[in-house]
This record gives sequence, C-alpha cells and structure tokens, in this order.
Amino acid sequence: MICISVTPESRQLAKVDIYNASNQCDLVEVCLDRLHKEPDVKDMISGSKMPVLISCRPPEEGGKFEGTEDERLALLRQAILAGPAYVELDPDSAMKIPRFGTTQRVVSFASMTRPLSDVEEVFDEATRCKADIVKFTWPTDTLEQAWPLLAVVSQKRMLPVVGLGLGRCGLTFSLLGRKYGSPWIYAALERGMEAFPGQPTVGELDDVYRWRQVDSKTRFIGIVGGGVIELAMAKILNAAFDLSGMNTRCLPLDFKSISQATKMLEILKIPAIIATPQTGRQIMAIADKGDDAATASQFSDVVIKTADGWQAHNLIWKSAVRALETKLGKQSADDRPLDKRNTMIVGSGGLAVAMAQAVKRRHGLVSICSADEVEAHKIAQTSDIRYVPVANLYETLADVVILTTNHLDSGSKKAALNPSLLRAGMTVMDLSEIPGESNLTQEARERGCKVVDPADVFGDYVGLLFKSLTGQELPAEAIISGLSE
Repeated sequence: MICISVTPESRQLAKVDIYNASNQCDLVEVCLDRLHKEPDVKDMISGSKMPVLISCRPPEEGGKFEGTEDERLALLRQAILAGPAYVELDPDSAMKIPRFGTTQRVVSFASMTRPLSDVEEVFDEATRCKADIVKFTWPTDTLEQAWPLLAVVSQKRMLPVVGLGLGRCGLTFSLLGRKYGSPWIYAALERGMEAFPGQPTVGELDDVYRWRQVDSKTRFIGIVGGGVIELAMAKILNAAFDLSGMNTRCLPLDFKSISQATKMLEILKIPAIIATPQTGRQIMAIADKGDDAATASQFSDVVIKTADGWQAHNLIWKSAVRALETKLGKQSADDRPLDKRNTMIVGSGGLAVAMAQAVKRRHGLVSICSADEVEAHKIAQTSDIRYVPVANLYETLADVVILTTNHLDSGSKKAALNPSLLRAGMTVMDLSEIPGESNLTQEARERGCKVVDPADVFGDYVGLLFKSLTGQELPAEAIISGLSE
C-alpha cells in the first residue's frame, strides 16, 4: 500500500486535500499538528474514500504541534472517537490512551538525529503499548544510515513494521520497503505538501519509479547521483524495463563510504550501479577492473557485477562523440570530421578526461582549460594534450568547444564562463546539464554556433546503458516518455 501524508493548516482545505489524496493512494495520513484551529476530525475525514491514519506529532518527533502535551493527547483521543482505521501514537502517548473501537494502533519510535539503537528492545516496548503496527523514523541521508531501518523491515516479525526514512535515501528505503513487504510506504500528495523535506511525491513514485509493480522478486539497479539527470535516467530505464517485461527497477543510492558499499550491494542483490556524470569517479572505487576508457579516465557510467568481479564501463564519450561527429557532418564510417580540428575541453574530472581522450583518438587537436588549473595541467600531461590557462581561454581559437562544466568556479575562486568564448560557426557541445540545456547552450544558439542537442546525446547514452545492462535495444517509447517533460 501507499500512504499519502496530508499536512493541512486549514480545516476547510483539509477536506479537499484528503479527498484528492484518497484518489491516489490506499491510506491517507492526516497530520493534525499543523492545523491552526482544533478540528472536527469526524467531519474532516468523512470525505475520504480510503482508510485514514491520524497523527499529531510534537516538534521533537518532526511535527509542528505548538500546544501543550495535554492538548495534544486530548486531540488524539477526540480523533480516535471519530473512528479512523489507524492512529499513530508515540510510546508515552500509547500508555496514556487506551484502545478504543476498531482503530488500530501504530506505535511510533522516532529519532530525528541518528538511527535508533537497541531495536529488539523497542519491540518489547511496542508490545507493552498494545501496538498493532510498529513504525520507525530516523535520518536516512545515506544508505549506511538507512541500513538498520532496512534490516528491521526486511525481517519477519510478529508485529508488522513500517519505516519512514528522512532524507535522500528515504526514497531508497520506500522502494526497498515495498520489496520486503512493509504494510505501506509514505509519499506526499505533491511538491510543497511534504510531511518532511525530501519526501517523495506519489507522482514521482508512480511516474519515475513505477513502484506499484515492485514486489519481492524485483531486481534493483542502483543509480548514484542526483538532480534532473538521475530522474530522467530512472524514468526512461524504468519505462524500458516495464515495456520489455522485466521485473527490474532503478534504485537511487547514496553512499558515505564506498568501502562498505560492495557488501551492502551484495546483501541487497544489486547487480549493477549507474553513475550520473557528477559521480562517475566515485563509483570507480567499487570496480575490480574496467574497460580501456574507464581505466584511463578513472571515470565510469556503470559498474556491473560479473563472475570476475565488478566491471566498470565508460559509455558517455561514445554517445557524445557520435552526436558531435554527426553535427560536424559525418556521413559514413570512414569520415573523421574531428581530424585536425582545434577542440577545447572546458572542465576537469573524469568526464573531461574521457572526452579529451575520445577526441584525441579521432585525431582532433585537443586543449583543456579549467578553473582547477592544477588538475587541468595534470590531465594535459597524462593525456598528452595542450594545457590552456584560464587567462588565455578567451583568446584561444577553437573549432569545437566541449563543456563539461558551465562555470569556472574552483574553491574560493568564483568566475562565470563568459559567453564571449562562443563565436559564430563554432561547434558547441555542452554536457554540463544533460538532458537539459544550460544558459550557455542557449547563448551558443543565439551567437550562431552549431549546437549539439544535449537531448540527442542523452537519448543515445541511456540506450547504451540499457543495452549494457540487458543486451537489448532501448524501446523508443521509453525515451519519448522520459524526455517529454
């Protein structure tokens, strides 16, 4: 089941929110702690088509209730008289409020700063509190923090367990909770209505992660990264898995320590990790070996578990070069449109190295410039390309500019990349914000540059990722769906 948390401030709007939520979920949580006036709970929940869970949390448990503890307990007692399916109670409240009617008791154990310890003792206390369901809440910014919560939910127990992860890996926990049979997972109705920062919306769970098809046999592929590119990757790949009849889904991951990651991946039976361009170097630490491009650049897009260990692959350069050569007029396999063209790479890091080496293999004349001049100079030396200091960037002629960053910030140095770099007739490829366009990409179009469409690079790139994971071609419907928004 999915439980949508509704956090109304107005009694009048509460009924609307509850009604709208009940059209998209199996259980509606009505959080009373934000209401400005004491509600008529029975009237407020009367319009819900689905069972209702009532909660009223104090600030120390992440709630917003500003009254006294006696007032909060009185509000919970009144709510129980309204006959909701469930009521959430902390252990102290549960000992003071007796069971009434058919309302089931969700006894909640929350820690807003760190994972709870002595989980087994918690179950003994939950039994004393006459719990029907046990709920755990704690921060899950990384997989390491979410791990104890996953361990609790994944084990068979006398009392059913639900969990609420706070932070980035809360979504990770929700998807895994679905796989492991948690009675329900939590979501917000829409952005701006979250019960806590970072809570996924029901639309995100449906449209991007297709959570309703997740079951105990679902195989997860991890994605490390963040932002628009991770969501676009997950949306396209999940659509492709679905269209291809595969019980596979993407799982967002965030590690604090790579040294512990492989053990957790083994336990979760995750056979591959995808990295966004910002995290391509991070996941290289997982790999036992890599292809030539990944090894040379120490940057990979995907690491796949094989019989010989974790194998890293660098794929994005293939899509980028293919799109760039097409823009330069390549018409046959023998064409080498980058041959002897002056190509400027702006940026540093693994993606910049991968692109520099790719263009060099096409016999392009490659230069590199970055605000991190020490790193850029090192890349130039190891890749045998030309190093250009930032001071000389705007007077250096180039036929092709490849942007792996759209700014020149480095540590305390703050400098925007000046659009005067872009000249009419120049070919520009900006990989810094794929699949979207940065302001510099738009500026390049206006200045008469030949611009490689970031969406073309991204579509081809995700196709390569899907094929490396499955051996199959990416369904066209999946890419259309993913890039339509």
